[in-house]
Amino acid sequence: MQKRKLGAAGPEVSLVGLGTNNFGGRIGPDASRLVVDKALDLGVMLIDTADVYGNNGGSEEILAKVLGSRRKNVVLATKFGLPMNGGGGASRRHVMRAVEASLRRLNTDWIDLYQLHRPDPRTPIEETLRALDDLRTAGKVRFVGSSNLSAKQLEEAQAVAARQGLAAFVSCQDEYNLLDRNLEKDRVAMLQRHGLGLLPYFPLASGLLS
Repeated sequence: MQKRKLGAAGPEVSLVGLGTNNFGGRIGPDASRLVVDKALDLGVMLIDTADVYGNNGGSEEILAKVLGSRRKNVVLATKFGLPMNGGGGASRRHVMRAVEASLRRLNTDWIDLYQLHRPDPRTPIEETLRALDDLRTAGKVRFVGSSNLSAKQLEEAQAVAARQGLAAFVSCQDEYNLLDRNLEKDRVAMLQRHGLGLLPYFPLASGLLS
């Protein structure tokens, strides 16, 4: 398995990552264990989830059980921000509550890549970045990333981080495949300019391209 650095400032990851949005939903713990075991056998070391996956927390809980002591051998990524248990968004209050809940469900002391799942128009990006910066300083998060932000929103986030000396996004997770190439219109050049890594989701268009 080839490895690459996730952007200019991110961690080293396997070329292929494992997305776990079906864990705790379409497939249960036993099938999820088979998927993770096979992925690790093949050299996959990047595992991506989110707090909402698996009916609000199920995916993270399954990963904790399946990985066990192998957690230290993977780059574990999760996300926050979508509506969950009456909360959501990217306010400092929610970020702090969400990370503690994810750490508990994942049964880990740290998250390798903590990602904003989608933009929150109600919260200034500086508030979100300051919260994430504090989490990195506390050692609860190693790197921070984004998902589903527009080029304009990413530009603003990177500018605020640089101006205020805050932890900046090292990666973007966006839909990108042969059938959906909207990313190429404005974001690819911007990602390259800022040295951001790209984590494409639905690379096979949910299986259609397989």
